[in-house]
Amino acid sequence: MDRIVLLPGDGIGPEVLAEARRVLEAVSGAYGLALEFTEELIGGASIDAHGTPLRDEVIELCRESRAVLLGAVGGPKWDDMAVDVRPEKGLLAIRKALGLFANLRPAAVIPALAEASTLRPEVVDGIDLLVVRELTGGIYFGEPRGRDEVGGKRRGFNTMIYDEDEVARISRVAFEQARLRRHHVTHVHKANVLDVSQLWMDVVEEVAKDYSDVTLAHQLVDSCAMLLVRDPGRFDVLVTGNLFGDILSDQAAEITGSLGMLPSASLATGGFGLYEPVHGSAPDIAGQDKANPLAAILSVAMLLETSLACPEGAAAVRSAVSDVLAAGHRTGDLILAGESRAAVGCRAMGDHVLAALETP
Repeated sequence: MDRIVLLPGDGIGPEVLAEARRVLEAVSGAYGLALEFTEELIGGASIDAHGTPLRDEVIELCRESRAVLLGAVGGPKWDDMAVDVRPEKGLLAIRKALGLFANLRPAAVIPALAEASTLRPEVVDGIDLLVVRELTGGIYFGEPRGRDEVGGKRRGFNTMIYDEDEVARISRVAFEQARLRRHHVTHVHKANVLDVSQLWMDVVEEVAKDYSDVTLAHQLVDSCAMLLVRDPGRFDVLVTGNLFGDILSDQAAEITGSLGMLPSASLATGGFGLYEPVHGSAPDIAGQDKANPLAAILSVAMLLETSLACPEGAAAVRSAVSDVLAAGHRTGDLILAGESRAAVGCRAMGDHVLAALETP
């Protein structure tokens, strides 16, 4: 029996995760997977209940599980709290505690939603790229960090730091993913000004020698940002550090037309992973049955494929989502200006996906 820990979190997190769980339960039954579910708190919900965004007991429970499925964290209710105790701190802490060093953020244009992109259809046609972001190092975790006063002036400082082992392991993830795709890796960097990026250049080149079947290119982060909106089809797998990956993965996601469609996986060594939609907690629509659950449902597909070694189930989920969209079903975020179609709710969209899964 494999345990899946559910962390609904805040805002629309509980709503989208409820639909994701229904889909995972349906697929597990169809493909003979033995799963048990345990639900716990993270983020603002945990602060309200326990005074902390993430309890040690939850971390230990996650360590003993096969995978974690997360909704979203944060919201204006907790915005005035100190940075060290805000809901987002729980997300950073769980990544670090569980060794989730590799963040995989796919961005693929589903044909039925091609018109939803802000880019011209001919630019986004066939886009299917993957951002591989190093998740537990870099400027988000480097020391020293803080705020002080020097010469009567307030100052803030953070430290971007990586060692060669951290760069090598995320590079290997990127090259392995490229072997499953189109055999091309683009390393995104700022080596013209950053010593850290110069280390990345050296180590990525060294790792590439073990993957002669994969083509490696290097791209400055600023020009990469430009190319993502001008010619996104040139990219297959992009690998980069924590800060650059955070920014570029959101930009890549928007190419597809809606953050409500994008899943992600944060992986540790050995196949353990935390899976979550990339959208935020969207507190303005929380509790109104307006949320789009498809990113959470597609995160289930990544969980099935990676942590549960069930590629058939993953393919079935992705196919069901495509079928539902091809049939014209849309949550509010997917309806274009001027369209007359009615929006379906979060629960109804889950119903449609489940029905598509049952259709031969």
